[in-house]
Amino acid sequence: MNKNHRQFIGKTECFVKEKLRSAEGGHDWWHIDRVRKTSLTIAEGEDIDLTVLELGALLHDIADPKFHGGNEEIGPRTAVKWLKLLDLDRKSIDHIDKIIRNISYKNSIEGQNFTSKELQIIQDADRLDAIGAIGIARTFNYGGHKGFELYNPEIKPADFKSKEDYKNSNAPTINHFYEKLLLLKDKMNTKKGKEIAQQRHDFMLEFLEQFYFEWDPSAFVTSG
Repeated sequence: MNKNHRQFIGKTECFVKEKLRSAEGGHDWWHIDRVRKTSLTIAEGEDIDLTVLELGALLHDIADPKFHGGNEEIGPRTAVKWLKLLDLDRKSIDHIDKIIRNISYKNSIEGQNFTSKELQIIQDADRLDAIGAIGIARTFNYGGHKGFELYNPEIKPADFKSKEDYKNSNAPTINHFYEKLLLLKDKMNTKKGKEIAQQRHDFMLEFLEQFYFEWDPSAFVTSG
């Protein structure tokens, strides 16, 4: 941990809050704060660089490409510029830059180019925020933001083979559960991440069962 850790974290918190002041509700400051807190929980007892971990969590979504015309350079560049202003050491800046470039689900579709304990922990925390009750809320919030249908039985979930196909999808929100959310449980890196993911995964399955029942109760009617 850097000797200026608390100073770096305090300044970065203020920076991120201001940058994301008008962000979509599923990718705002509170998402960042949850990912940071979950990262710290998963990291307990692990031999990691706490400064890299916490700064990486705080900056991982500083400029999400889907809100910047698909530009995947804005986030890393914004983070690196900020970290240089903090006067963080070059090695840590490079590490955080790689975390931001490799954390997303879409980039894992074609394989990550980098890994570290810090990345694995933040990645688990970020993916955990995409599932369970909050994950469900975030999914429908983003679907509404984009104007997606809630559900269309005639449009089946896709099996994406490239991140471009994933990025360009305009499918109904329910499809996203099968195209990403229900797949995340088996993509966790850490023991704690896997334990938390299982409970949240089960909750999503219960939600989907209730959703389909309410969509068409007649399909669940049994004789006798």
